[in-house]
Amino acid sequence: MPQSPLAATVSSLMPQARTELAELVAFASVADPEQFPRSECEAAARWVADALRAEGFEDVALLDTPDGTQSVYGHLPGPEGAPTVLLYAHYDVQPPLDEDAWRTPPFELTERADGRWYGRGAADCKGGVIMHLLALRALRANGGVPVNVKVIAEGSEEQGTGGLERYAEAHPELLAADSIVIGDSGNFRVGLPTVTATLRGMTLVRVQVDTLEGNLHSGQFGGAAPDALAALIRMLDSLRNAAGSTTVDGLDADDRWEGLQYPEEDFRRDAKVLDGVRLTGADTVADRIWARPSATVLGIDCPPVVGATPSVQASARALISLRVPPGTDAAHATQLLMAHLEAHAPWGARVSTEQVGQGQPFRADTTSPAYTAMADAMREAYDGAEMATAGQGGSIPLCNTLAALYPKAEILLIGLSEPEAQIHAVDESVSPRELEALSVAEALFLRKYAAAAAG
Repeated sequence: MPQSPLAATVSSLMPQARTELAELVAFASVADPEQFPRSECEAAARWVADALRAEGFEDVALLDTPDGTQSVYGHLPGPEGAPTVLLYAHYDVQPPLDEDAWRTPPFELTERADGRWYGRGAADCKGGVIMHLLALRALRANGGVPVNVKVIAEGSEEQGTGGLERYAEAHPELLAADSIVIGDSGNFRVGLPTVTATLRGMTLVRVQVDTLEGNLHSGQFGGAAPDALAALIRMLDSLRNAAGSTTVDGLDADDRWEGLQYPEEDFRRDAKVLDGVRLTGADTVADRIWARPSATVLGIDCPPVVGATPSVQASARALISLRVPPGTDAAHATQLLMAHLEAHAPWGARVSTEQVGQGQPFRADTTSPAYTAMADAMREAYDGAEMATAGQGGSIPLCNTLAALYPKAEILLIGLSEPEAQIHAVDESVSPRELEALSVAEALFLRKYAAAAAG
């Protein structure tokens, strides 16, 4: 079957897209000044702003958000009376973790023998920025962009500090739109076009345990002196039962996922579970990762093995992430988590908790006209494959803010973070085939959505 003009244009633009993604990946734009200089995020923001200006966007601005980061905004006027579509992505990235564990440098886009492009942010979500640009360029080359377009590229999504949410609440007219495309999720599998209908929310809680005025010699005092690290370990262990299901007192953890299922053998392969190691939790994989809460210990402050001394620890600290499914209020889940930790502290240990991040879960209306337009667009872009609807275990707090500010707006989640992308992990990558197909799908969606609005 010959390529459509839109698909042919996107295909011709892929070499430019790779060059631009390489430029964007080269910025170590981790929105944490304790790890990376702020100048890296500022440079990435300027790159996005310049790219929007080059595409004819007006009112391009670097928005100073309340959390001290910058989001990039631009407006591309369309035909009079056309609907407005907001395109979202974020340019900030997760830290690279162990840079020595990467086969190629994390901030250098590299194509490997498997054809994928490797680099931190290649899929999550600098690739999303490029996807939006490709779709708009294809439309401009084939009759013009048929809708009014707003683009917002967030600068602190990975940190969960809520800067853009607070800015949007203070300037509600800025991001107002009839439809919103969040380019920060991913297909269920490479080649299977997918929209994400639900997102789990999240809360981050820091817990500290204190038992002694100072560390003690484990030979002289061990056995009777209360060990803060041992107390913390018991508290953290209480967050899961023997099967590995999350067990926070008072938090519902038995909802079921209806719809697209995630075969266990596929999940084991995607998650790279070692042979002989069992999955955690009960019931279907989809139940566990899309419909139920999940507690994860992100880090523990305690002495490293190298250099450790024979001491009973006086204090210990941990950072805990709790993912909460749609239907659960993240603020209520936070209170339950804090209360659970305090209730499960042994030996009368002193416990202090602090919330350091939070985002509400999200559920989209998949019956809206925008979803019909996207289904048609994906079917055409993916050679007749039907659009699937899936959940996602991660959080995009902005979704709920936008849904509250613009209750009539239709919100769709698509993107490049399919399982092989290994986002947030070592050797993150993007499939150029997915980048090309989704860019075509987005261009087709904008055209079909405009046609439907025109009646």
